[in-house]
Amino acid sequence: MAPPNQICLVVVIFLSIFSLSSLPTSAIIPKANVSLPIPSSQLVENLCNGKAIQNRRFCLKALSTHKVIAAMDTTQLGTIIMKLGAANAKATLNVYNEIIKKPGSPQALKALNCCVEAYKYAILSFEMVSSGLVEVPKPQTMM
Repeated sequence: MAPPNQICLVVVIFLSIFSLSSLPTSAIIPKANVSLPIPSSQLVENLCNGKAIQNRRFCLKALSTHKVIAAMDTTQLGTIIMKLGAANAKATLNVYNEIIKKPGSPQALKALNCCVEAYKYAILSFEMVSSGLVEVPKPQTMM
């Protein structure tokens, strides 16, 4: 059975990708002008081919960055994914803050402020998880 830390990591990665998969890719990866596809790593392939991933193409596209490809283990992969989530949430938060500056109805302002608070919470959550992921030492075998 997998250690609790690895189970938590898999759940967090699944939730991150699942929550991002309903958005268009341009909202997830701002200014992504990649002309040549970046080959995915085996870690990314395994993650995106998992039973929990509903949109394999989106998963592969969202995780096709040089930093993600360079991940050597699931902890590094999870940390990078959380950092990507925080960066994307910050970019979206900036958009909401710009919209709030424009004149609008009190109801719209109230709704936007709820979104702002939700994104602030999401950013903190992504950052907390990425800073909390640590490499679990592998058990040593007795000889």
